[in-house]
Amino acid sequence: MPPECQLLGTLGCHLCELAEDVVMPLVYDCELMVELIDIADSEETVEAYGLRIPVLRRGDTGQELDWPFDTEQVANFLL
Repeated sequence: MPPECQLLGTLGCHLCELAEDVVMPLVYDCELMVELIDIADSEETVEAYGLRIPVLRRGDTGQELDWPFDTEQVANFLL
């Protein structure tokens, strides 16, 4: 079973929408659990991720995958 992940982004970010489109099929096909995190909810996350979003972060290791990524890269990231 794949690890739980967080997809960090914000509303109105078209790259974040593209990243969600890449990740969501894995949610349905592979039972991947993804929490969507809006970085605008915290000044700390805006400072840390404001220029990097979207970012996919593994819950188990904290490892991060920065945009751009495709389905194959996400699948390899989750191994």
